[in-house]
Amino acid sequence: MPGETLTRKLVKSHLAEGKPQPGEEIALRMDQALLQDATGTLAWLEFEQMGLDGTRIRQATQYVDHNILQTGYENADDHRFLRSACQRYGAIFSGPGNGISHWAHMERYDIPGETMLGCDSHTPHAGACGMLAIGAGGFEVASAMAGQPYRVTMPEVVNVRLAGKFKPWVSAKDVILELLNRFDVKWGKNKVLEYTGPGLKELTVPSRGTIANMGTELGATASVFPSDGLTKQFLAAQGRPKDFTALVADDGAEYDDTVDIELGELEPLIACPSSPDNVKPVREVTGTEVAQVAVGSSVNSSFRDLGMVANALDGKHVAAGVSMAVSPGSRQTLLLMLTSGLMTKLIKAGVRDLEVACGPCIGMGFAPPSRGPSVRTFNRNFEGRSGTADDRVYLCSPETAAATAIEGEIADPRDLGTMPTLKEPTTYPIDTSGFEMPPKDRAAVEIIRGPNIAPLPVAAPPKDAMEGDVLIRLGDNISTDHIMPAGAKFLPLRSNIPAIAEHVFEYVDPTFAARAKKAGGGFIVAGDNYGQGSSREHAAVAPMFLGVHLVLVKSFARIHADNLVNSGIPPVTFADPKAYDVIQQGDRLRITNVLAAIRGEREADVEDVTRGMHTSVRVQLRPYQREVLVAGGGIRYAQQRRSR
Repeated sequence: MPGETLTRKLVKSHLAEGKPQPGEEIALRMDQALLQDATGTLAWLEFEQMGLDGTRIRQATQYVDHNILQTGYENADDHRFLRSACQRYGAIFSGPGNGISHWAHMERYDIPGETMLGCDSHTPHAGACGMLAIGAGGFEVASAMAGQPYRVTMPEVVNVRLAGKFKPWVSAKDVILELLNRFDVKWGKNKVLEYTGPGLKELTVPSRGTIANMGTELGATASVFPSDGLTKQFLAAQGRPKDFTALVADDGAEYDDTVDIELGELEPLIACPSSPDNVKPVREVTGTEVAQVAVGSSVNSSFRDLGMVANALDGKHVAAGVSMAVSPGSRQTLLLMLTSGLMTKLIKAGVRDLEVACGPCIGMGFAPPSRGPSVRTFNRNFEGRSGTADDRVYLCSPETAAATAIEGEIADPRDLGTMPTLKEPTTYPIDTSGFEMPPKDRAAVEIIRGPNIAPLPVAAPPKDAMEGDVLIRLGDNISTDHIMPAGAKFLPLRSNIPAIAEHVFEYVDPTFAARAKKAGGGFIVAGDNYGQGSSREHAAVAPMFLGVHLVLVKSFARIHADNLVNSGIPPVTFADPKAYDVIQQGDRLRITNVLAAIRGEREADVEDVTRGMHTSVRVQLRPYQREVLVAGGGIRYAQQRRSR
């Protein structure tokens, strides 16, 4: 018998239903749930609709790390709502300034061998510690907190085999950028990337976190690293040696595909505007103008990464005309940077120290100037995500960011000379003061609701026949940042769907919301990989509130398709992709046999009344999703099940 991959071991140990064969629907028991404030408010509102007196999962942890800017009452009110919800229903609360969810969770709560579902697309970061961690929409996480298994298509398992050693000035970020260079932002759909090989010894757990986190940019369901000696060292340094369990793939494990990476052949890479897969060697874009440099986010915010930048800048200064900032991944990391003297080096070099939070990555402050190139160690660079509509964001390693800051233009770090060395700490300054446990008497807790928290809209069940206009026609790789923008202007409205719905497609077509309401709803038409990027449900719930009946595309990103189903909007694909070329914005469509298509009984029929064209479309869902969509979305489905 062939050996088992680590991914399949993790799946089998948590399998509630189904057969773990690629393409089959499986249900996985979840050990943990991870929430953050940009998506967690909807998740808790949905959890309340389930009528339970508390969570039914081993651990749920709520982080406040996205919406930190308190320019009005909205964010502060929502922080109080989230804290009170955690106290009432039994979740751990991590307040503002305590840590970026993925990094802080890795320090304190990632446990090898466990599963975790998070309402953040970068939840697979926890795969760095040998977990099977998956990003999903808020409703799925609410269901997991209610004790329900998570249903997903059993992915293929791809072996990413690492060999060799890094050359100076090359690091973990260049590994994931190399994969994005070879493939693209949709290559990893329905795949788990499992990392093996002798090159693993080059990657500490924080470095593995950077790679696992950005597997999301490839479209992967999850990324998994073994739990090995380096994992043991990291957990011991965090004061958690008892959480360690050795977990590796069997010898002779069979994979669905294999990708080989020779670390010694890598060079510094950079993703150019405005997609993570627009990757080039740094040497090809050296000399490019730079307005700002940022180091941090849920990737590259570790002591190793910030320390590397500090040592590279030691005795030097950020170039005139360039603004540079760092965002530590946790309060613990900040403390270590301070006590080691490395933060002093950064400050002396002219670097700004931002708050312990996602910050600029989600457009919360430090937005670049108009058309101002911004070089960042972040994980995605979709248009407008930075908070500047016409931004030009590059993604790179901390090494490249340091060289760029010194030179005042994109620079190859290999030109800096001898690379500074920095050892991973054997002991971290452990700080758990920012984590608040729920009280024993949870029933006495009153949930605090500010005026910005509006009732959750619920869709009506889909109709068998639909007619309306094509409200917008879009191309390939439309992200949730395109659909429902992030940033300091929009995210404070995340608990108020009627208010945030006014900004759907704000950067693509600012007239969309008004036109959708005037038309009484209609259709969205797009190309491949629609809905990539963030897991935010608002990109589905807000269009539903505006009356969008159905979304018709060539293909969907995984999480967004799930969110559309849970929001009651049929995610529909062309049977003949050539029909996409015919249908134009403003066309009148008549769609029939929708319910039969949702049930999987036949294809639906589309008539483009404007152009006299007929075509067929499909609703490609798993059996469970078909039931949910027929019911009218996740909330209605949960209510129907509870009433039986």
